[in-house]
Amino acid sequence: MTMIAEIPVTTPEGTQVDLSPYAGKVLLIVNVASKCGFTPQYEGLEALHREFGGRDFEVLGFPCNQFGAQEPGDAAEIANFCSLTYDVTFPVFGKIDVNGPDAAPLYRWLKKEAPGLLGTEGIKWNFTKFLIDRDGKVVDRYAPQTKPADIAKDIEKLL
Repeated sequence: MTMIAEIPVTTPEGTQVDLSPYAGKVLLIVNVASKCGFTPQYEGLEALHREFGGRDFEVLGFPCNQFGAQEPGDAAEIANFCSLTYDVTFPVFGKIDVNGPDAAPLYRWLKKEAPGLLGTEGIKWNFTKFLIDRDGKVVDRYAPQTKPADIAKDIEKLL
């Protein structure tokens, strides 16, 4: 896996770690929010996690409150919501910014590797998804309205 394994991320408890435990796996990285119109996608993300998780695939969720203040909770509230509402078992990390001067290093890297429409780098809304291959390369960027089930065939190709 390339440099993605070395990128620092924050756990819900506030500890800084890197993504090395996910080296060599196919990843779907998503900025999530619990009060968004796309929040029901948690169900589809969990379905992908359960379908492909035993085959070196991981969904990684990164809560973000930058779009309409749709993720106002703290780490405990977010974890409780994900568990009780959608039975989420995939990793959900600490809350981050995906745009602006305080954008998390992971999202600065993702946006550079896979710009959006017309080369824009900014994340437009919650539930933007990035598919990463086993070598740590960004394979595709999906819009918030792309349903997780519609990504399954792309995941299958990488496994």
